[in-house]
Amino acid sequence: MAYPIAVSKDVNAPAQKLWAMVSDLPRMGEWSPENQGGRWAKGSAGAATGALFRGRNKNGIRRWGTKVTVVDCQPAKAFEIAVTSGPLTVANWRYDFEETATGCRVTESWDDRRAPWFRVVSRAMGDHSGAHARQEMAATLDNLAAAAER
Repeated sequence: MAYPIAVSKDVNAPAQKLWAMVSDLPRMGEWSPENQGGRWAKGSAGAATGALFRGRNKNGIRRWGTKVTVVDCQPAKAFEIAVTSGPLTVANWRYDFEETATGCRVTESWDDRRAPWFRVVSRAMGDHSGAHARQEMAATLDNLAAAAER
């Protein structure tokens, strides 16, 4: 169920390994150019539907935090988070995993859920367009693949 803005990559590693990497949100900063990791929150200790996470992000000199809720958590199949900033809905990020003959295909997708006025205001935090999301996803998947294939 990838969203309209999506990037896929074939990786020479099993889906379970990639899923474990992606669902370990504190480590996401190792692969994402913008996310800097964070910590599980409010009693959550790992990936599970409903788990809460506090994310840290950086783009150039700009830094901001987010609240994250895991909304889909199917080992080796799918992992999706809903991101908010305070009370404001921001976006959903999703990873889908499909076994292949040589490993798996990972698809990262993004659904911008900001209200139109919030999209305008958030431009002060940098480029958060679909084109930017595609670039970030491609870089994240390249970094994940390199780490998983080691």
